[in-house]
Amino acid sequence: MEKKEFSGAFTALVTPLTGSGSVDYDGFRRLIAWQIEKGIDGLVPLGTTGETPTLDDDEEETLIKIAAAECAGRVPLVIGAGSNSTAHMESYVKRARDLGADAALVVTPYYNKPNDSGLVKHFERAAATGLPIIIYNIAGRTSRNIPVSLMEELSQIPGIAGVKESSGDITQIGDIIDRIAIPRKKQGRPFWVLSGDDSFALPLMALGGDGVVSVISNLTPDKVKALVSACLSGQYEEARRLHFELLPFMKAAFVEVNPVPIKAAMRRKGLPSGPTRLPLGPLSKESEETLFAALKRLAL
Repeated sequence: MEKKEFSGAFTALVTPLTGSGSVDYDGFRRLIAWQIEKGIDGLVPLGTTGETPTLDDDEEETLIKIAAAECAGRVPLVIGAGSNSTAHMESYVKRARDLGADAALVVTPYYNKPNDSGLVKHFERAAATGLPIIIYNIAGRTSRNIPVSLMEELSQIPGIAGVKESSGDITQIGDIIDRIAIPRKKQGRPFWVLSGDDSFALPLMALGGDGVVSVISNLTPDKVKALVSACLSGQYEEARRLHFELLPFMKAAFVEVNPVPIKAAMRRKGLPSGPTRLPLGPLSKESEETLFAALKRLAL
């Protein structure tokens, strides 16, 4: 497979739904086209922001096919393919591979909280599919952090291309960049380090990271792209300006659990989004006021 670069601003895409709760496939197609038109560097459907736990297999397959057709040759497509069952994860990665994805985002198995030896075998099975694998480290949703020492071991597995870091620990992120990413780049085999939190994009890239998988770029792809581009080109005065401009929205987008706020923001601006599926309910009135105040500060 052609080697891809996984750097820049990636959008963790929502899954648009109709008022009746079915998937809005046409809206999904239009959303991808709009993201690419606005200059986004890559797209990540079927993650947490895409409400994947509530999608059935047929819906997921159709969404992947649409995304692959829209992204082909234009921007990298990274498909969320995680599970707390290794066998299920393996089948999801193979499906992403066969339908045209450029990489798979594989989250640390949740609920069963695997030990180190199990986690290594899990990611070895993912990488053995032949599709580049980006590890998703998010202890807040999985109850299992991947420490730097274990990340070093995982990074040596052929086919592990990088990590989406959502540990919230800037020291850990810095150690991953220093001990894994920088040496790997010198060897000509990059290990991409992407922030999984919008508010950590600037500090992660200041330490030498590669970009962000963003939630707020569902609504502001051009501004997130500008922030990331400024960081990657060393223009940190401009990057700080953009960071602080976007920070109230970054906070408000998580005033309740993702993707409830971002879908509410997108509905307000007329972008394809629709409601969330149960068990995610609508945004509270108080949270809505916080969110819309942040949008007003951005003139959105």
